[in-house]
Amino acid sequence: QVQLVESGGGSVQAGGSLRLSCVASYSSYCMGWFRQAPEKEREGVAAISGYSSTTDYSDSVKGRFTISRDNGKRTLYLQMDSLKPEDTAMYYCAASTKMGPCLAKPGYYDYWGQGTQVTVSS
Repeated sequence: QVQLVESGGGSVQAGGSLRLSCVASYSSYCMGWFRQAPEKEREGVAAISGYSSTTDYSDSVKGRFTISRDNGKRTLYLQMDSLKPEDTAMYYCAASTKMGPCLAKPGYYDYWGQGTQVTVSS
């Protein structure tokens, strides 16, 4: 079992920035960030491979969000810049036990954190 604990969420005005962190009980090859707004399905935001060699972003955040990881600290990050009201959601960190392309697709991941709320006001 991989335990994941997110932090860094909060409320910010449009155009602002937030940095999310996720500490894992141990590192997994693929890790990702996902989000879910009320009454919407969970969607992929970004994913990263074990040695940060590959990343995958949803079109809606490409150019604004940056995923990174520090394996020594077993920590995953999501730097979110130029935030928009439509980015408002609960953000989840996830880890996959699978080896292969690390894609931001929820079905690919086995372990999930409890989430951290991000609210962007206009």
